[in-house]
Amino acid sequence: QVQLVESGGGLVQAGGSLRLSCAASGRTFSGYTMGWFRQAPGKEREFVTATRWSGSKYTDSVKGRFTISRDNAKNTVYLQMNSLKPEDTAVYYCVAGRGVVITTPKEDYDFWGQGTQVTVSS
Repeated sequence: QVQLVESGGGLVQAGGSLRLSCAASGRTFSGYTMGWFRQAPGKEREFVTATRWSGSKYTDSVKGRFTISRDNAKNTVYLQMNSLKPEDTAVYYCVAGRGVVITTPKEDYDFWGQGTQVTVSS
């Protein structure tokens, strides 16, 4: 069992930056695919990014603006979000998956955090 707790959300103006953090419990953190999904009001929950030892994957809309990183010693994954846009406004969820490759369907992720709100004003 893995428990995930996000922090770092908030309100920011367009063009600004935020860093989300996700603290994970469990001793096998390094073996999991860790990532982030988001859900905007009235929209489906969508893949944002994920990372494993083999690399990272990003959805096209955040490439060049968002960076995922992890600190296995601290059991923590981060999402650095730069050049934020109003369309980035959503609840952001930290996820952990036992798959051996990075995939984008939400069904492939086994553990979810409670979510943190990110609001970008224009």
